Amino acid sequence: MKTYITFIILTYSMSISAQKTLDTIYVNDQKNVALFFPNPIRQGITGSANFVFTYNREKEQYFGLLQAKPGMVSNLLTVTNDGQVYAYILKYAEKLPKFNYFIEQKESIGNEKPKIRIPITEKKVIDTYANRMTYFERFSKYLLKTDHKQIATKRKKGIRLQLQKVAYIYSLHIGTRKIGFNNLKFI
Repeated sequence: MKTYITFIILTYSMSISAQKTLDTIYVNDQKNVALFFPNPIRQGITGSANFVFTYNREKEQYFGLLQAKPGMVSNLLTVTNDGQVYAYILKYAEKLPKFNYFIEQKESIGNEKPKIRIPITEKKVIDTYANRMTYFERFSKYLLKTDHKQIATKRKKGIRLQLQKVAYIYSLHIGTRKIGFNNLKFI
């Protein structure tokens, strides 16, 4: 009885972990076999030099062409631009049963990329106008507290010309608002 239960469990576990059986595509050296995928092909690789899979590498397209020379059985692995992976057994045959294969997405053996959705975090919008205004207010208070030092004084015909160390400001236009503190320069 124990051996019977062990045999059933072993058989059941082997059937669960078994891979999906791959379809066989027959190819020869006289005719092209066309494979049409549900999404554009990004990459295609054959397991043997006897088989050639061609597709447009520069502009992704939905189809690829297969040709073969007589030789051993091989495989084809194709990845589409959405990450779906397709695998097939390739065999050489003198007479081809089909020339065109329309492959459905359900025939995919898996996905190259995991299907984990990364939550999108909202970016905090910083109000640059409000930040600028607080900066301008603090800087204005600083300028009012500082002493204006005399650098040079010149008198001529009763007129006194004095050079002081102060900050002067160009105005900045944002949209239709005019802000009076920008490009601070010291002389």
